[in-house]
Amino acid sequence: MKRKAMEALIQWKESEERKPMVLKGARQVGKTWLMKAFGETCYSRCAYFNFDEEEALKSIFAANKDPHRIVALLSLIVGEKILPGETLIVFDEIQESPEALNTLKYFREKANEYHVIAAGSLLGTLLARPKSYPVGMVNLLTLSPLTFDEFLEAADPALFDYYVSIRKEQPMEQIFHDRLLEAYHHYLIIGGMPECVASWVKYKDPGRIAQIQRELIAVYENDFSKHNGKVNSGRILMVFRSIVAQLAKPNEKFMYGAVREGGRAREFEEAIEWLVSAGMLHRVYNVSKAEHPLAAFEKQGQFKLFVFDTGLLKQMAGMDNQAILLRSDYQFKGPLTENYILQQLHGQFEAAPRYYAEKDKEIDFILQYGTEIIPVEVKGGEKKAAPSFKQYIVDHRPKYALRFSERGYRKDGYITNLPLYLARKTRELL
Repeated sequence: MKRKAMEALIQWKESEERKPMVLKGARQVGKTWLMKAFGETCYSRCAYFNFDEEEALKSIFAANKDPHRIVALLSLIVGEKILPGETLIVFDEIQESPEALNTLKYFREKANEYHVIAAGSLLGTLLARPKSYPVGMVNLLTLSPLTFDEFLEAADPALFDYYVSIRKEQPMEQIFHDRLLEAYHHYLIIGGMPECVASWVKYKDPGRIAQIQRELIAVYENDFSKHNGKVNSGRILMVFRSIVAQLAKPNEKFMYGAVREGGRAREFEEAIEWLVSAGMLHRVYNVSKAEHPLAAFEKQGQFKLFVFDTGLLKQMAGMDNQAILLRSDYQFKGPLTENYILQQLHGQFEAAPRYYAEKDKEIDFILQYGTEIIPVEVKGGEKKAAPSFKQYIVDHRPKYALRFSERGYRKDGYITNLPLYLARKTRELL
């Protein structure tokens, strides 16, 4: 299984400005696999240390701040000398040792010749707190579930080759459009969790996928219950379990009262931030103006929450696979499709996607591309643009306007229709 993040790690290895790398991401997205694969393919040796499995490791960092002394002790543990530039030092589940996390700044200051990479479950919640890690002393990389193109490369390499060959305004043959649309519907069901994708490639059994997804959701909810920090674990669970109902509402805007009757922001805001920092949810803010820079016009109190993996959202909603495969107009089609689009847009543009809503008008997503503002409409089927989307284009005359749907790749006046399966190539096709 190939991950695009591997390219980023290779660039990090070769960079003269390299700092210790901290890998963030939700549990089970493949952080451990990626670090080990990187070490095995790009270095002479890989020295792997897991702070959750090896409790005694913590004592080394509790008693020492000198990175050279730490490397010497770690060399004794692995039974071979750790060499600068030749050995990749991997610290997994580093959130279990705040002292080890803090030591990364000393590696940067005093021993940057050593290549160090660290990761951990729920590490994002730790890094979100001030003074929890050495600011400016580490590089950060977020690992997400497999995107559609990564899924396609694993599931159908030949079709992936065609996908890669697609260029701007290139006519597409119907046979490949149909095959890619089928792969997209499979992705809605399977999602991008590595275990799910690997199972699909091996067995092609939707029942196995559903079982894995149920188990993953149970693992996450168990993580919430074990959380003993300042954020109430019960409220974290309540917010997480409310997401399906939140997205099923007509406007999809997050409502605290939908979590619990009479619920208020002061009760649940910290729980939401915890889930966002943990990589479990994506927060998309409404903007008062669709103008550059979007961040200046965020309405902090108005936002939508999406799940970090579309396959898990499908499972949380209890959706039947046949509804997706038969391309019927099921009730949850719109939210599921928007969740998918957001997942694919994530990381393509420097500014995070927002949405725009006022009175009876709403634009599903607003993107910032340089100084250009791009309105985005998402359709789960083949329906044409909504009146509000067309009116927005008349009023604002944007350079780019995108509609994602099951229709083919084409220009409709000022609107570019991109098939849903091309969402990961959005920036490339502008």
